[in-house]
Order: sequence, then C-alpha cells, then structure tokens
Amino acid sequence: MEKERLAILKADMQAQIEEIDKLYAKVEERSRETGKAGIESTAYQLHNLYCAFEDLFKVIADTFENHIQDESRYHTELLKRMTISIEGVRPSFLSAESYQLLDTLRAFRHFFRHAYTYELDERKVRIVLEDALQLRELYKQDIKRFLESLSDVSV
Repeated sequence: MEKERLAILKADMQAQIEEIDKLYAKVEERSRETGKAGIESTAYQLHNLYCAFEDLFKVIADTFENHIQDESRYHTELLKRMTISIEGVRPSFLSAESYQLLDTLRAFRHFFRHAYTYELDERKVRIVLEDALQLRELYKQDIKRFLESLSDVSV
C-alpha cells in the first residue's frame, strides 16, 4: 500500500477510534444510571456507538472498495464486508467474534431508530450493553491485526 494512502487511512481510523472511545465512556457512564431514563440514555449511547463503528467501516471501505450494490441492505452488507479478506486489495478487518457482537449492536441500532412507540426492555438493553463491552477489547485486537496485515498488501 502506498505510504501516503496508508498514513491517511491510519489517521482517519485513529480519529474514529477516538470517537468510539468517547462513546464507550458515555455508554459506561449512562449504564450506571437507574430507571427508565437511564435505560433510554444507555440505549441511545449504544445506538451512537454502532454508528461510530459503522463510520470506521466506511473509512476502510472508502479507502479500498466501497461498492455495495444493494442499498436497502447497506448496513448489513457493510458490516459483513469487514469480515472478508479481498485478495490483493485488503485483509479482513473483523474477526468472526467481533462480527457477531457488532451484528447484535447493528440490529439494536435498527430497532432503536424505528422504535417510536415501543418501550425499551431493560433486560434486552443490558444484553446489548454486555455485548458492546465485550467488543471493546476485541475490536482493538482486530485493528492491530488489520494494520499489521496491510504491510503485506500492495496497491
């Protein structure tokens, strides 16, 4: 990969990682709040957290191959694409375990965005929260592996 292009990718990724870290701090803070407002606030931050992850995926996809055909499945396809190694273009970004956790977060984000008349189930929000917190260390390992693998890809 070209030195300049790699430097831009790393800088863009680092900026997005910082946003993800800020959101993780908000998720943890809000998860300590009790009652309906605490659950709603935690859910909102979990929604925002997935959006920040998706922005990271867009940075990667835009750098290499962002050609998703089915716009109606964009969010699902973008996430799935991060698990795929594209020979001669880029290594995979996400491990299978990270993918599963992020897919749960993606589905929750979709539900949250469209749940205008639904009450949030505290138990379900706590399950998504648990997955999001488990993801925190996994995705950093994925990033490290991804960046190390880029040196093997020539563009």
